[in-house]
Amino acid sequence: MKWNSLIRETLNKKLEKEIIKKGKKSIDQSSNNVPQDFRCIISKQMVGIFISVWVRSNLHPYIRHPSVSCVGCGIMGCLGNKGSVAVRFQLHETSFCFICSHLASGDREGDEKHRNSDVAEIFSRTSFPGGGPSLNLSSKILDHDRVILLGDLNYRISLPEATTRFLVDTGEWKTLLENDQLRAEVMNGQVLQGWHEEAIKFAPTYKYCPNSDEYYACVQGKKGKRGRAPAWYSTSF
Repeated sequence: MKWNSLIRETLNKKLEKEIIKKGKKSIDQSSNNVPQDFRCIISKQMVGIFISVWVRSNLHPYIRHPSVSCVGCGIMGCLGNKGSVAVRFQLHETSFCFICSHLASGDREGDEKHRNSDVAEIFSRTSFPGGGPSLNLSSKILDHDRVILLGDLNYRISLPEATTRFLVDTGEWKTLLENDQLRAEVMNGQVLQGWHEEAIKFAPTYKYCPNSDEYYACVQGKKGKRGRAPAWYSTSF
């Protein structure tokens, strides 16, 4: 898979540089004999949702029971343009579950409820093989010891677009965060109760013009492309 090749090359580039620095023969990345600092343990793509989990090579022998569960929440409540790809595995005696999600879009009032509903569907329908009584593996998301939810969750900032852009330009993160839909829904107990999000220390994002820090919709002459106010669309819990 092309994405895995790019990820592998990026993760292992540091190792190649270290070997070359020590005067050893340059490594051909296409060779099957390339030393592996990181190894892919599981990856899966569903339409535009893709997840790939890598570990250091010294941990790879201790990975057990990797499996995948896909949930479509798109058109008709089942297509894979929205939904999640979840992967689980066990490292030593600790079980991990990663859920990569793409939730419902929409910037009208009340659209955040559709995103909340997608989260509930993902938690309800995601199921992994149990492995039988002898293994007693976790089958549902919350049965695992460590759970990470990430992806394009699509929650917006509940302010007019012009106000949002002004606050972004002036670095008013506090005001923006106070109006972040996802944070409000979590605080009101509507979604992801008890989950923890790391402190946000970066600007709201959307689409940038290539090789620049300019938001796509702010540049003249970009006709035919729908503008959208910046927000913290992608995050992790």
